[in-house]
Amino acid sequence: MHSMTKKIVSVGLIAALCSGMTLGMTGCGQPDEAKGKTVVSMIQYKQEALDIFDQIQADFNASHDDIYLEIESPSDAMTILKTRLIREEAPDIIGFGGDVNYSNFVDAGILMDLSGSDVLDKVNPAYLEILESLEYVPTDGTFAMPYAANAAGMLYNKDMFEEHGWEIPTNWNEFTALCDQIQSEGIQPLYSGYKDTWTCLAPWNAIAIELSPSDVCFQVSDGETTFAKEYAEVADKMQELLKYAEDGPFAYGYNDACLAFGDGQSAMFAIGSYAVPQILSSNPDMNIGSFVMPAADSEEELILNSGIDLQFAISESCENKEAALEVLRFLAEDENVQNYITAQNSVSCLEGDYETSPVLENMIPYIEAGRMADFQDHHYPSEMAVDAMIQTFLIDGDRDAFLEKFDANWVRYNRDVIKKVQDYTAAHPDGEE
Repeated sequence: MHSMTKKIVSVGLIAALCSGMTLGMTGCGQPDEAKGKTVVSMIQYKQEALDIFDQIQADFNASHDDIYLEIESPSDAMTILKTRLIREEAPDIIGFGGDVNYSNFVDAGILMDLSGSDVLDKVNPAYLEILESLEYVPTDGTFAMPYAANAAGMLYNKDMFEEHGWEIPTNWNEFTALCDQIQSEGIQPLYSGYKDTWTCLAPWNAIAIELSPSDVCFQVSDGETTFAKEYAEVADKMQELLKYAEDGPFAYGYNDACLAFGDGQSAMFAIGSYAVPQILSSNPDMNIGSFVMPAADSEEELILNSGIDLQFAISESCENKEAALEVLRFLAEDENVQNYITAQNSVSCLEGDYETSPVLENMIPYIEAGRMADFQDHHYPSEMAVDAMIQTFLIDGDRDAFLEKFDANWVRYNRDVIKKVQDYTAAHPDGEE
């Protein structure tokens, strides 16, 4: 792990994280069954996983006489969490995604260092690397247990592919040739659903990880390169995808795209595995497959776009850390991992003999080989609204203006990050840690 001195809690940083939020949460009384036990509180952000977390809570409490687990799954978990942090009322355990919040929490010193703990023993090393890549600058320690990941690339209609004899492409030329062939047979190659701006990020991320450095945001912050240089080809290929999308892709949103793809109106849908439950809700019998986005020139250069969708961290302020660690051990038990990834159609970040959804069959070799890179938008601050920038660019087609704005907005919204990066590299001129 990195060997930079661990930071002290920064009240100012926590306040900055929470700026503009309304303080509006009150504590709840303990249930009778918790009396006499060590109570461990958790806030987790996966509202769509409410049922599985209710089951986890029930199973844990039924199997532990001395610890009572209390899980909250609010609809706006991160806002509530940050409110509680500024009030110094942190939950014992935080369940959240692998995004910019992780780096903010690490910098604020509010997460327990799990280095050396057995809760990390089963974690796939590739996901520990992804976790470290989320930090603005290298920081000594590992502050979360990666739990479940999603995989993004291209979903495809397996029955349609088999019926027409289409083969999965392994590079960009094969992909565009396939799209041309599909069009020539009178079928829509892709559905996009770009009315919802966030859907623009799905293909963007999957293309960007193959055509730009995985640490491009760090390199740009350090003045080594620019987004205009690193994202030019990414932008070009995003534009090329429009040739194969539905007419008026900006008039249809995510739900429309899921419904249309599920109805057989397109052969493919550039989205992550997280969309599968939504698609199957309208067509439970659909035979869906997926493959890695073939944006590069050869199969050897292909990388799976996979990021940490759920991880668990223990608050540094937790008064019963051993009890909290016992909860993480329980979560890491094979049966609980399997139940979660089955319910959420996700990939385990823990190594084990798990059954992964057949939808992800073509992606498993990349996961096992560690040929993965995180979603680059996990490093973009929300204030930049990169999804809206991409949508605007795809509508007006002005690539140069888009890339120029990307660089300008990075500086505008990341001054603190840029300073951290440049201070770090100044202190480590030869790349030593």
